[in-house]
Amino acid sequence: MACIEAHGLRKSFGNTIALDGVNMRVEEGRILGLIGPNGAGKTTALNAILGLTPYEGELKVLGRNPWSARDQLMCDVCFIADVAILPRWLRVSQALDYVAGVHPRFDRAKAEGFLARTNIRRSNKVRELSKGMVTQLHLALIMAIDARLLVLDEPTLGLDILYRKQFYDSLLNDYFDRKRTIVVATHQVEEIQHVLTDLMFINRGRIVFNCSMEEVESRYVELMVHPDQVAAAWALKPMHERQGFGRSIMLFDRVDRQQLAALGEVRTASIADVFVAVMSNQNSSAQGAAI
Repeated sequence: MACIEAHGLRKSFGNTIALDGVNMRVEEGRILGLIGPNGAGKTTALNAILGLTPYEGELKVLGRNPWSARDQLMCDVCFIADVAILPRWLRVSQALDYVAGVHPRFDRAKAEGFLARTNIRRSNKVRELSKGMVTQLHLALIMAIDARLLVLDEPTLGLDILYRKQFYDSLLNDYFDRKRTIVVATHQVEEIQHVLTDLMFINRGRIVFNCSMEEVESRYVELMVHPDQVAAAWALKPMHERQGFGRSIMLFDRVDRQQLAALGEVRTASIADVFVAVMSNQNSSAQGAAI
């Protein structure tokens, strides 16, 4: 069953087209990484999914129209924005009391368990917390809600590398149960590669790449080419080339690994490798069309 399904989703702000006929389907029980450069349409897409902005086209989230049925939808959806905003006068204990009072699916014991792994005390006021600690508090409140869909927009912004790793480990081990669906929009692609089941790139308001992680790992190969094999490697039509350690590094799609191994050192491509290749080709195509 689809958790999110969109057909011809469009959104414009004046003359600026933020979403340009987006088609997407996210099955229940998946963890999707939505990746794109600044201004690509990520936040607008998330806002449409959450019922925060009107749109053209068809969109269903958990079987509901998010714009007209947002009140009902929010019982099953949680969201963490790229900037965690909480009232500065609020104590941590009051934040726990508030969420427990307004959301029937909030598990206070679970929230306190998350907070126990931090240096945050229940007597602290928000204004006494660092930016990273405010984010930790926000995450603890949201992840303690038993939601069917969790939407995360740059969820670890402002956190140090240790807590970012702890967060994603906790997301995978303590929150995700293969019934919930998670959508993560982030620029820190390397950190979420081990968490994702699906990957989607968005650029200029269009979905330009949509693939499961299993397919990414089987299709894409990066090759550090032996200097005397560059011509042979180019004959296999790489989708992207860069320079590293004084050698050509090429990315291939659906090329036999054994054939590539004869030309240099082979490794599985990372999300970042694939993203750079896809975006570079998209930008080249756009420039070519403009000439």
